[in-house]
Order: sequence, then C-alpha cells, then structure tokens
Amino acid sequence: MRHSFNVDLRGIVDLLSRHLYSSPRVYVRELLQNAVDATTARIQADASAPGPPPGRISIEPREVTGDGTLRIHDSGIGLTEPQVHELLATIGGSSKRDALGLARHDFLGQFGIGLLSCFLVADEIEVVTRGPGDTATVHWHGHSDGHYTVSDGPAREEQGTTVTLRARRDFEHWLGTSTVTELARHYGSLLPYEVRVGGERVTAVDVPWRVRHADPDERRNALLRHGTALLGRRPFDVIDLAVPEAGLDGVAFVLPHESHPGEPEAHKVYLKRMLMGERVEKLLPAWAFFVRCVINADELRPTASREQLYDDDLLADTRTALGEQLRAWLVRLATTEPERLRAFLAVHYRGVMALALHDAEMLRIVDEWIEFETSEGRVTLNEFRHRHRTIHVTTGSDEFAQFAGIAAAQGLALVNGGYTYHAEILQRLRVLDPDLDVRRLDQAELATRFDPLDPAAEFAAREFVGIARDAVAAHGCEPVLRTFSPAELPVLYLEGREARRAADLRAVLEEAGDVWAEFADGDADADGGGEQEAGGNERPKPLLVFNHRNPLIARLTSTANARLVRLSVEALYGYALLAGQRAVRPGDVASVNRAFLGLVEHAIHQEPGI
Repeated sequence: MRHSFNVDLRGIVDLLSRHLYSSPRVYVRELLQNAVDATTARIQADASAPGPPPGRISIEPREVTGDGTLRIHDSGIGLTEPQVHELLATIGGSSKRDALGLARHDFLGQFGIGLLSCFLVADEIEVVTRGPGDTATVHWHGHSDGHYTVSDGPAREEQGTTVTLRARRDFEHWLGTSTVTELARHYGSLLPYEVRVGGERVTAVDVPWRVRHADPDERRNALLRHGTALLGRRPFDVIDLAVPEAGLDGVAFVLPHESHPGEPEAHKVYLKRMLMGERVEKLLPAWAFFVRCVINADELRPTASREQLYDDDLLADTRTALGEQLRAWLVRLATTEPERLRAFLAVHYRGVMALALHDAEMLRIVDEWIEFETSEGRVTLNEFRHRHRTIHVTTGSDEFAQFAGIAAAQGLALVNGGYTYHAEILQRLRVLDPDLDVRRLDQAELATRFDPLDPAAEFAAREFVGIARDAVAAHGCEPVLRTFSPAELPVLYLEGREARRAADLRAVLEEAGDVWAEFADGDADADGGGEQEAGGNERPKPLLVFNHRNPLIARLTSTANARLVRLSVEALYGYALLAGQRAVRPGDVASVNRAFLGLVEHAIHQEPGI
C-alpha cells in the first residue's frame, strides 16, 4: 500500500530555527523575497499592458496597524485558489521552479519554504491574494500547529497579495517599527522596487558601484566612503569586479589593516539585489584574504538558508575569474605604482608570505617585490637569484649576523632564513626556477672557501697547530689555519650539520645525568676524544679556524712560548664560542677561566718591576 508522510509543522519550524536560519530576523527577508518575486512575475506577464508597471512594496509594522499585527502589501501577480492550495500548503513546493526542478532565472526564491520562516515569530499567518484575471479574492489562514483554512472574505480591489502576521508570545518586538525598518533596510536597500516601512522609504536610488559620476575620481571617492562605512576605516584601495557569466558586478575593498589567511571570509553578497549575507565564504580564492567584497549576482545559487553560496561549477569559475582580477590589480600596481605596491606589502606582509607557501602567483609577487636580508644587503629574491645560482640559507638571524660579512667576502650567496616563512619561501623558489640550488648553510663547507697558507707560512706555523690541537682536544674540535676576510676576525668556530647533531645529542645526554651515561659514552667520548661513526669512520668535528690574515694570529703562530700559545688558543676558543653565540658547557667555562687567569699572570710577570 502507498502512504504519505505526516509532517509535524511545529517540528519543521523548530528545525528551521535551530539548523537552517541563523536568526528569526530572516522572516523579513523571506517576506520581501516573495513580494519582489510576485512583482517581477507580474511585470513580465503584463509587459505590454498600458500604464506604469507595479513596483511598490509596503510594510505596516504593529504600531501602524494598531492591532499588534504586521502587514506587507505588494501589487504583484497574486495567487489563484488552486495555487494557494498547491504552494502555500506544500512544504518544498515553489512556483519559482520549472518542471525539472531548476530555479527560474528571474526569481529569488527556489525552495518553497520561505513563508514557513514567518512561524519563527508568528503563530498565525494570513494571506489575502488576488490572482491574474481573477475577480475573486482568496483568504488563506495558516496556523503553527499545522492546519490551515481557505475562506471567502472582503474582496481585494486590485491584483496582488497582503500577508498579515500575528506575533507569537514574547516575539512582539520583532514586528515593531524600529526592528522591521532596520531589517528591511538591511536586506532590501538595493532592491529594484520601492520598499516603504510605515511610509519611510528604505531602498536606495541605485546600487553604489553603478551610480554614474562625471569624474572618475568622484566615483572612486564615493566608493571609498562606502567602504569606510563598511570597514570602519578608509580602504587602502577599491577594485571593480565583474563576471558576466554569473551576472556579477561589484567592488572589492583592499583592507587598510593587516589580516591573516586563517581568518574566515566576510563578503557582502546580494542575489538579484537582495542581501544574502554579510559573511559569505568561498567567493574568492583562499589567497585573496586581503580584500572584502560587496557584490551582486544574478546567476549564483544560494543554499537553502540563503546565507551562503552553493558551491557548484559556476561558483568555482566565478572564484577563478575574481582571483584573476585581483591578481591583475597587483600587477597593475607593480607596473604603474610600485610605491603603492610596497605600501600594500608593508601592511599585508605576513599574510602574503604565508600564502606564498601554497600559491604560485603569490610566490611570484614575493619573489619580485619583497626584499630579503642577504649577504649583499636587502634585495629581492628575483634579483638575488639572477646573480647567484646557488643560495645558502641560515637557520636563524644570529647565524646570519655572524656569517653574512664572511660569506660576502668569500663570494658566497647567503640569505637570512631566521624570519617567519623565509626559509620555507626560499625552498619554494624552485617552483619558479627549477634549476636554482637552495641549500641550508653548512658551516664546515664555508671553511672550504678559505684560502690555505702558502707552504712556507704553513711550515713555520706547524708547531702552533700542534699546540692548538692539543689545547682544544678536550673540546672535541679540530684547529685549522687559513686566510680569509675580514682580517679583523681572528677565529671562527664552524660546526657542520653532522657535527652539530652529534654535539646536540651529547649535550642532551650529559644533561640527563647518570641514567643515560652509557648512551653518552657509546655516542661520544665524554672527554672530547674522537667520535666514531658506525663502521669505524671518524665523525666530522667542529672546526676552530684561525685567520692567519689577522695580525694577532700571525704573531701568535711565530711565538716560541708554548704555554702562552696554549693559553691564547683556549682564550680564543672561548671567544669564538661567544661570538658565534654557541652554548658554553661547564668544561668550556673552566678552560676559558684557566686561560684568562694564565694570561693575566703572564702579563704581570712581563711587567717590569713586578
């Protein structure tokens, strides 16, 4: 046997209020929507009729009616009695869909549930309507418990519809003049028909971005004033938008303050000039976080709640087209107003950098316009990578500060990767330049750029190197003698990646105490002896590089006093650690203290009369 579903109207209303509509205030939007669609339908049907077309919608709040009800009048197409039974009493039915269930182009409503939203604020809905070519007036009376009646009543003099609401208990304020006026202006200010609430007009003369101005600057300033009212601050710029396929036009306001890609979108969207929502998402690509749009679209589809856009192929194409227009604005700034582009990037720097990690176009903008800190000063990555095919990146600003001058002197391309997103952006450069070599700075590799001593100088310094090796053996590093610039730098502590990992592990195990001592012994010699890799190969050690170009080091290599050389080497080791902002272990502190006191003692003994 075939049976029909029973529908609990109170349950449906509760479902709408809790899960579909965000607030009872949407009832004004739904009433306006029905009135606008009815008016549009009559204008289309009576296009050849003489006289001015109908177009006024009037709302009378409870203070105007005087009986606690709200009434909305339109001179639209109206309904016949069969249509009343078919449409007003059928949840999901709509005269605004064709036989295939497709939304008709010129109408706002599609879902056949709009009138039910009135039950969010009213217990009773009365519809008095007169359809086309009808002399009879139909009275439909719906109740929130799920029943309705159709009866005869006073005749309506002209074609159209009047909807009357009787408020639910404690919902009377929703039908008041101030609330209804505010909501009608909020949702319907751009509607193409005149809307009045209690005699006060709430519709604008025209859509702001369509208003004609004799002077383009006058139009721009008018739109910026509109954006100021929307954002609370004067926008950085205003961009015209248009997607004919979606029947879309509008503007994008460039935010004057920093925003973040993680913030939800908040675009103001009108559908056929009825406000759909002020926090509409998925209108723009994710990277276009820096604008807020105000648009009207005739072809995009809303969800059932009419508060978001239905994510279909048309919306996807629209999103792509709008993204291209915003990119074109950025390119135009770069070409014609580079100072303005720099001002934009100064505001939205972090957001642009974050999105450049995922968006190739934003990466291109970063590459061409944002300056990075390099060993050759602040330059754009585009300029820097055209000078150098291999780029070295530091992991922190301290490391960059230590090695920038040295790298520049050796012709090594170095970029500070210590700022947020910088290291990741540099690695992403291969998207734009696949042959570019970007690598993390290996300090041990830096030593290979230094010049060796000539054979005579190296032979003369052999005793110094031997004493230095013995002095720093306990610290697990290897002394080498090289010449490099700048000459003012006497010594460098260079730690390759493998050596750094081994040192970090050793420091962690030492701090852990006796429990992990056997692991520390197994991994590294606690006294600083040679470290062994699996298989017996010696692990690379940190290098203590003495600069023979430095006058102090040059004199020290020719000093015959072995004790003085040893104390000096230990002191220079401590200096190199501090200059490189390395962690100083207790053994290092003891060695530096011993060297300091020994050098003071040597100085005192050298002083005549002491």
